[in-house]
Amino acid sequence: MSSLCLHNRDNGLVRRKTVSYIFEMNRPSRLPAVFSKVSVKSQTVIPRQVRERLKLKPGDTLRYRVTDDGIVLDKAPAQEADDPFAAFSEWAGDADEKAYGGL
Repeated sequence: MSSLCLHNRDNGLVRRKTVSYIFEMNRPSRLPAVFSKVSVKSQTVIPRQVRERLKLKPGDTLRYRVTDDGIVLDKAPAQEADDPFAAFSEWAGDADEKAYGGL
């Protein structure tokens, strides 16, 4: 908020007017939501706006992360996408390492 002073030279009166400003520059912008349907085979088309925002190319891997607020979808970093055994974390225990570590 700021104040604006107006001086009237004729009668020496001063008027003050409070002016409020809304600064949207510091607020994170929210893009409008986009939608796609899931087919009977659980497939969907990634909307153009999402593909462009994530800079997706054919062959890229997507990462889905479940959070308390919902699901986060982003482009998987190359090191995660290149590990073929990343999906098998349930077999990464000490017993499994002992039994199969030498293979």
